[in-house]
Amino acid sequence: MRENRTVANAASGEGSALQADTGHALANAVTALRRGEPVLIRDNQISVLAVAAELATENHLRRLRAISQAPARIVLTRRRAVALGLAPRENLAGALTIAVSPEMPAAVIRNLADPGASLGAEPPGFGPAPVAAKGGALAAVGLAKLASLLPAALVMRLSKNEVPLFARRGDVKMIEAETVFRRGAATAGLERVAEARVPLADAEDACLIAFRPHDGGLEHLAILIGSPDPSAPVLVRLHSECFTGDLLASLRCDCGDQLRGGIAAITRGGGGLLLYLAQEGRGIGLVNKLRAYRLQDAGFDTLDANEQLGFDADERVYLPAAEMLRQLGYGIVRLLTNNPEKVAALERYGIRVVERVRHVFPSNGHNERYLRTKATRSGHFL
Repeated sequence: MRENRTVANAASGEGSALQADTGHALANAVTALRRGEPVLIRDNQISVLAVAAELATENHLRRLRAISQAPARIVLTRRRAVALGLAPRENLAGALTIAVSPEMPAAVIRNLADPGASLGAEPPGFGPAPVAAKGGALAAVGLAKLASLLPAALVMRLSKNEVPLFARRGDVKMIEAETVFRRGAATAGLERVAEARVPLADAEDACLIAFRPHDGGLEHLAILIGSPDPSAPVLVRLHSECFTGDLLASLRCDCGDQLRGGIAAITRGGGGLLLYLAQEGRGIGLVNKLRAYRLQDAGFDTLDANEQLGFDADERVYLPAAEMLRQLGYGIVRLLTNNPEKVAALERYGIRVVERVRHVFPSNGHNERYLRTKATRSGHFL
């Protein structure tokens, strides 16, 4: 019988408390941004008040202009700026800030963030050339990504004297830019919080184990099938959640086939693990995935659609998967995947991959272009 207990991340009490504090601040900042509220992002060099660009209103513009005579600026990822013709393509990393004229309406700012709302429209003219985003302005884009919003923000730079005043206000949530950068680069620690036996159609001897990030993010799930031997290479599938494919059996992708086929393959192999990762839409979230679908219907492929939205081609991070495997006692795996990046990522995070096991399903008449893009542009073995 499996031992049923909670396993905390191996860290000192002081470190865990600090992680909880920063996680609480990050969760509050993410919630405020999603509600359309301004967030104070504090940095040693550049601190800003930030509003999610896709939620910008005329009231936001009035409030920001009342705070300072400095121009408000919109922050866009370089990928989005390139898609708008505002930056050269040779450098796609980071973000740019662009001055917003006092006459620019909020609707235009929202359109700059959302290509789906402005398909075929010419971007507005701008004055000074965009400049590289730094400090709090750059963190604003990262915070928007963590909030599953479009990676664009409307910001107002604050002076060093203004920052303490806003930090003391009870109606403005505050976050350190460094906290956003650290979370965006990897992930917080995970805690094993719950588990239960859940017989599945293709795996009656299955146990679901939930892992919760210390920063309050969405839980990841491990589906443990059978009782695989930790001393031998275990068959593992990393599966990013896909609401449309996994639950609705969407034909636009092969995710549902991969999920159910992965469970069945692990059962046939005598047991193993399927890690169900909370990284919808290659890490951009369900709403943004639907936006990408609309762009795909307009002619863009999967990767180009993500770039039009301002995202990288793949925003997923596999450190949580490696940490889940470590906590469960599995350090050597046979990986059920067609994606070489998953193999490289697990190796990078200290999990030894001794074999890549092929995991291919036929196209269905609706996903040929999707599968072709994965093979030709993402390097998948299909």
